[in-house]
Amino acid sequence: MHTVKEKVSNAASSGKAHVDIYKAKVEEGKEMAHQRGKAKEAQAKMELHQAKAEHTAEKLRAKQSHVLGSAQHHHDEPLSCSYSSWADE
Repeated sequence: MHTVKEKVSNAASSGKAHVDIYKAKVEEGKEMAHQRGKAKEAQAKMELHQAKAEHTAEKLRAKQSHVLGSAQHHHDEPLSCSYSSWADE
């Protein structure tokens, strides 16, 4: 009779241990899923920041090329009068 009680007690303890192990694995899985979610969110934020930076750089390049482009055109245009014509006066 003593061995039957011992076997039942051991089986119950073993079952409880398996449940505890399963709960720990489930909790660990939830934590890992949470960490993966945080990593995906951080990556999405980084990609958004990078896209904004590229857009800002493109706007700046376009603005600079427009300003520099118009300034270069003014310097490339020939002057209607030259220094030598002023010296003749």
